[in-house]
Amino acid sequence: MIGMNIRVLRKKTKLSQEQLAEKVNVSRQTVAKWENGEALPDIHKCKILSDIFQVTLDQLSQNMSEEETNQLAPKGKHFFGVVKVGERGQIVIPKQARDMYQIHAGDKLVVLGEDATKGIAVLKSEGFLEFAELIQKSKPTEADSE
Repeated sequence: MIGMNIRVLRKKTKLSQEQLAEKVNVSRQTVAKWENGEALPDIHKCKILSDIFQVTLDQLSQNMSEEETNQLAPKGKHFFGVVKVGERGQIVIPKQARDMYQIHAGDKLVVLGEDATKGIAVLKSEGFLEFAELIQKSKPTEADSE
């Protein structure tokens, strides 16, 4: 389980056993034993591995297929699926995303876009609009105009 995850994630990040061993401060043989299921890394080494692979400890230790391991997103980034845009531009935010970010019917969301990537971000408006209002209300000081 964890050994296969280490092997798949190591290959995904294009690291040799030797390179990973150096980063974790263990021998190449130790990495090989982890990957073959002959030994398990201690919790400290697991934390280092999760940082290297940009996954959570939970993801590192889960019983996942090789395909699921290959599809892991970096820590703090999530893939909730694909949505279809309706005729009037409406989308349905997947339930898992609504639950994780506590988005409920009637909530106001801010939609931002970026030309370079053609990316769109959807944010809860509460914190974002408060921040924008603070910026708008701040008056330039004499030091700002110099």
